[in-house]
Amino acid sequence: MTARSNAKITLTPGFAYAQKTRSRRAPELILQCDEVDLAGLARRYGTPLYVYSATVIRERLAGFQAAFRSVPHTICYSVKANSNLNILRLLARSGCGFDVVSGGELERVLAANRASVKKVVFSGVGKTRDEIAAALKARILLFNVESESELQVLADCAGRLRGKARVALRVNPDVAAETHPYISTGLHAHKFGVPIREARRLYAKVAKATHLKAAGVSVHIGSQITDVAPFAETMTRIAELVRELRDDGHAIDYVDAGGGLGISYQNAASADSSVHFAEQIAAYARAIIAPLRGLNVHLLLEPGRAIVGAAGALITSVIYRKANGGKRFVIVDAAMNDLIRPALYGAYHEIIPLKRPPVADTEVPRETVDIVGPVCETGDFFARDRALPPVKEGDLLAILDAGAYGMALASNYNTRPRPAEILVSGKSAKVIRRREKVADLVRAER
Repeated sequence: MTARSNAKITLTPGFAYAQKTRSRRAPELILQCDEVDLAGLARRYGTPLYVYSATVIRERLAGFQAAFRSVPHTICYSVKANSNLNILRLLARSGCGFDVVSGGELERVLAANRASVKKVVFSGVGKTRDEIAAALKARILLFNVESESELQVLADCAGRLRGKARVALRVNPDVAAETHPYISTGLHAHKFGVPIREARRLYAKVAKATHLKAAGVSVHIGSQITDVAPFAETMTRIAELVRELRDDGHAIDYVDAGGGLGISYQNAASADSSVHFAEQIAAYARAIIAPLRGLNVHLLLEPGRAIVGAAGALITSVIYRKANGGKRFVIVDAAMNDLIRPALYGAYHEIIPLKRPPVADTEVPRETVDIVGPVCETGDFFARDRALPPVKEGDLLAILDAGAYGMALASNYNTRPRPAEILVSGKSAKVIRRREKVADLVRAER
């Protein structure tokens, strides 16, 4: 595609190249988030820098709501994907509920929008008594219980508070999903949930507990799943279980289908990525809804990555170039502590320059390089043997689709302060987390 004056080349949703012509300079394409130049943000706030598009977040949430409009449902955004308070507020204002997996995440929801607690589900295999008590006091919607021992602790905590806890057992359907083994959760070999064959016995135990109320069934088979067939197979098994439980006398009002719908990291920088997502979410909705027809349940959904993943990019500066024999390295100022997914999962992220000439993609020269960070680990890389337009020291790169499990998994390894975060909406950009300083990191040690 050849760019023309004032033309835009759309990449991942929310990010596009816009042509700029400046006096005495050749025209060039400048990467923008919504209508804000990313190079300008990098100059003002420094790098590494996380930038998110509020427009994309709203559009993705609206896509979920539209896809499931034919059935009663609540979107419970998975807070662990990206827990920034400003993003949680944005989602809450759009009617979102939340899925939390710790007491800290519950506190974030309460800080972002206290009214949203009525639409909170609490998942996780290791809830502590203090976390359970806090959730009971906050009056959350539902506990997704993952073991018989947790049932006993929940009943005890609810009894001490003289309340009643609404329960959905997270059942393990033993359904395999094509994803990385670290984020697959639906097999009997995994730590999550209770075997589906034990569900009826455990629901009978709930019915006998004074301070527990069976309200739903929960399931989650993994993350970054792009084939909808495992979802359909899972919900078929869940529908059968709901019928059995109702026959046993349990009032099952909710089915929590979990999350896990993946995004296309490989095709991030393509003009049809938004179309692909719309088709994918429609197929996902059909897979979830069809097996539940006639059950009259309220569907709970826990998307995280599918809402915020494509909305974010990590902006980084090229510090050095070097060659070891025939191997070429581009060393950037972002590192595995800022975005660990490539090191942890071998995950792929599109990486593109913030500036490029206004010519067709096929006319842009390429060189094969490893893009690496400064952390003292061989695993500190963002791409290996990647064909990239030639870049020089001082140039800026964007690592796309970094909105989910980027900042949420960031650390201070090597005593590296975490990046600032910027939320862009149209022409406006605001700091939603300031850049850390080393003083912030050592303060608690004094």
